Amino acid sequence: MIRPLHSRAPGKLFLIGEYAVLDGAPALLTAVDRYVEVTLRPSPDDLWRVAMPGTGIDPITLGVDGGLPDGLSRRQRESLRVFDAVRGEVLSAATRPPSPLEISIDSQIFHEGGAKLGLGSSAAVAVALTHALARACDLRLDSGHVRELADTAHRAAQGGVGSGGDVAASSHGGLIEFTPGRDPVPLTWPTDLEMMVVTTGQGAVTTDLVGRVRALRADDPTRYQRLIDRLAALARSARDTLGDTDSFLRLCSNYFDALSELDAATRAGIITDRHRELHTLAAAHGGVFKTSGAGGGDVGLAFSRSGEPATRLADALVAAGADIIPLSGGAPGVHPGGGDG
Repeated sequence: MIRPLHSRAPGKLFLIGEYAVLDGAPALLTAVDRYVEVTLRPSPDDLWRVAMPGTGIDPITLGVDGGLPDGLSRRQRESLRVFDAVRGEVLSAATRPPSPLEISIDSQIFHEGGAKLGLGSSAAVAVALTHALARACDLRLDSGHVRELADTAHRAAQGGVGSGGDVAASSHGGLIEFTPGRDPVPLTWPTDLEMMVVTTGQGAVTTDLVGRVRALRADDPTRYQRLIDRLAALARSARDTLGDTDSFLRLCSNYFDALSELDAATRAGIITDRHRELHTLAAAHGGVFKTSGAGGGDVGLAFSRSGEPATRLADALVAAGADIIPLSGGAPGVHPGGGDG
């Protein structure tokens, strides 16, 4: 490697299937047009370094083969968990490690107003870094192999929590149906369905919310299974409803109700008062609002028919003080950036 390498990986949004996917049900996800940017440059002095703008990792000199050095603070080690897991996974797959690198990982666009948006920034970091390091190691990986390596590393960094859907969406892009243990199925976005992405509060910690749901499974497995079975049944019908916008809108509303029931049982905070306000508002204007992903304070989704119904709903959301984030679904998956080709 004699010149910089650039890789870009998109964020994601869960449309349907949250929590049920953790028990093997399918989920619909779309990649969105906000990207983690990873740049690798040859080190000028044979020392590995990593910088992560906006995180306090600015830059840090690393150990042999890019390993984390002694003396890092707890916060620094936390910020570098995904980096270190990906580095270890890719280098173990390579015939030989690359020459020392200076690595920049920029995910600042996944935050707004000081809060994370819930677009899967850590998964996108894992995918973009896997893609870049694999190229530096002369590993020729397609998007499926990038997904496999990135998912293994991401799971290790997250303590085994998560479905892998966020890594799949970031790797493959577009709109997909994702089922754990299977290859993603690419889907086509309906021409008459509009999606608006709405900020709903402070960013949520996915592992905390999932942990509280898992606690219900341990404490009351019968109740847990009943609630998850309801979510799973709805998720299994999602792909077919994409062909009929009214059916899809009803499905989203029913899924929100099922998540509300799960939240009441777990007291996890998946559904907030603000979510309920926006759900009621959207219904009054012919649309549907639901949470996306783990819920809590991350972004929510407002769906409606395209055209005038979407305009009416957008105006109502803005009048109610909601902040609509300019995001588009169906973004391309991980790819070289910076003119690498």
